[in-house]
Amino acid sequence: MCCLFTSLVLFGPRLVILLWWLMQPLRWQAAFDSFIWPFLGFLFLPWTTLMYVIVAPGGVTGFDWIWIGLMFLADITSYTGGAYGNRNQIPGYGRSP
Repeated sequence: MCCLFTSLVLFGPRLVILLWWLMQPLRWQAAFDSFIWPFLGFLFLPWTTLMYVIVAPGGVTGFDWIWIGLMFLADITSYTGGAYGNRNQIPGYGRSP
């Protein structure tokens, strides 16, 4: 079950990005001027990239930055959550002296 959840967290937003880009390429062109930023977002910050595409065509103002910030935290958490959860499985790590 844990592997399934981890796979969905890591590959789920990337699959959505790919399908959404194939179905609505004009929305992606409206959000980004070049190909490099959505590509880097696909690789490193997929949740943040998805949220930016949702809010960018209307202009990113006010409360939209909070949504983008929350998705940035979701990206960071998806990368660091596994290390924290498995800290007791590494010998000598996570124990107090």
